[in-house]
Amino acid sequence: MGVVTTGSGDFDLTMDELRAVARFALHSADEVLPVFESAHRDDARPRAAVDAARAFVDGERRTKLQRVTSLDAHRAAREADAEPARLAARAAGDAASAAYLHPIAKATQVGHILRAAASAARVGELLTGDDPAVGLALIEEARLRATPTVIDVLNRYPLAPTGKNRTAQLMSLLDASLRRDRR
Repeated sequence: MGVVTTGSGDFDLTMDELRAVARFALHSADEVLPVFESAHRDDARPRAAVDAARAFVDGERRTKLQRVTSLDAHRAAREADAEPARLAARAAGDAASAAYLHPIAKATQVGHILRAAASAARVGELLTGDDPAVGLALIEEARLRATPTVIDVLNRYPLAPTGKNRTAQLMSLLDASLRRDRR
């Protein structure tokens, strides 16, 4: 278990910690990937990102594969024609990029930890007629799924950036609940 540092990092992250964060993001991406795949049957980019994240979570070394597939999944998200598909592809990209979470104390890094769960919660809302209760329930499920390691890593970073869109609001709710829930 080596310690990972990036440039002039503000703290250390171990591979085990990165795998815990990636596992947390991967769970959400796995849940919503079928939403993208049913809308864009011929676009395998988000699936490739999920597979790359899973390989890292399962113990393989992180490689350029996670970076490349993450960027590709985010491109697929920008090209998707509906919000649920966009969010599902973005969650896949976030799962793959979690392998390269930077140990720098910037709020933008929190997205690599929590945005996949927030995106999945928003997808749930949209698929049920934009029901905010569904999103809140899915955020609660994500909170309960977060391991002590994920919470510890999250607490090394500033609060999630605030945003006006619903996904950003859900991410902020999850962030606040996990910080209160130190296990």
